[in-house]
Amino acid sequence: MPTHTMRAVRLHEHGGPEVLRYDEVPIPVPGPGEVLVRVHAAGVNPPDWYLRGGLTTIPGEPESTVSLPVTPGTDVSGVVEAVAADVDGLAVGDEVFGLLRFPGFDGSAYAEYVAAPASDLARKPAGVDHVHAAGAPMAGLTAWQFLIALGHDRPSPFQPVPHRPVPLGAGTTVLVNGAAGGVGHFAVQLAKAKGAHVIAVASGAHEAFLAELGADRFIDYTRSRPEELVHGVDLVLDTVGGPDSRRLLRTLKRGGAQFPVFPGDFDDEETAKLGVTVSLTQVRSNGAQLAELGGLLDAGTVRVAIDSTFPLADARAAHERAARGHIQGKIVLTVAQEV
Repeated sequence: MPTHTMRAVRLHEHGGPEVLRYDEVPIPVPGPGEVLVRVHAAGVNPPDWYLRGGLTTIPGEPESTVSLPVTPGTDVSGVVEAVAADVDGLAVGDEVFGLLRFPGFDGSAYAEYVAAPASDLARKPAGVDHVHAAGAPMAGLTAWQFLIALGHDRPSPFQPVPHRPVPLGAGTTVLVNGAAGGVGHFAVQLAKAKGAHVIAVASGAHEAFLAELGADRFIDYTRSRPEELVHGVDLVLDTVGGPDSRRLLRTLKRGGAQFPVFPGDFDDEETAKLGVTVSLTQVRSNGAQLAELGGLLDAGTVRVAIDSTFPLADARAAHERAARGHIQGKIVLTVAQEV
């Protein structure tokens, strides 16, 4: 075993990127059902900066479970260092990746070691390095659970009925808004893998990138409005959301569906008049689905694009990069390994 302390990024107060501190803390001990992972890379995701900024209650939960100081982060790729006695199927030395304890703010992935529920982990694809693997879990599972299969039966905090993915195939047209970001670039590739015709909406700088990922058509939202150019779409996956999301309803055919990844501002009368549905869900940790996604990553059917990497000690710079926007793929923190 390593020495008993490690470095981790923690928040002692809420605020801007400057509140992220690089601390020395005890190495966690894995509890029942858990393994200790020596972290090689950790993904950076929106909940990390929501937590940093002061959001401490997950939608659908009655109260906050956060006590300061807290280590952010849910996406991890690394090597199993120790295994609880009741865990089968994972052994010391296995390379794994996962979305830890989500929804929740206790993933603690911005660290040199993390105690991880074995059920949240999958074996890292052999052909994918730790940086790329760490970029996959939250964004990839969000796209998967919106588009392919929900993978759980928990009630949605956002709507009374369970989310139901739309069957995708050769006759289906999917519009992905915010197509170059973390969730968006996975959604483009998963829809293409199912045979769908994909329209990607992003800023012009991302056109070549999205063509490489297989998008059939590109719309630069800084120059034109998708709802004026596109009609008769089966599904809109909107990774941007917010008050402008409802204008994309006009791209749908009757019977079509819009999936906002972030809750939007919709009018029930308008959706009824258009004959369309709006549905959303909340991504949840799922090691088995991540293993399926890992198979697609290993085959090269889907790839993880990396926007930028930063050493763990520079988590502040990673969050500053996120705040500037226009991200292409994923931002990842790297953890140096002792030789």
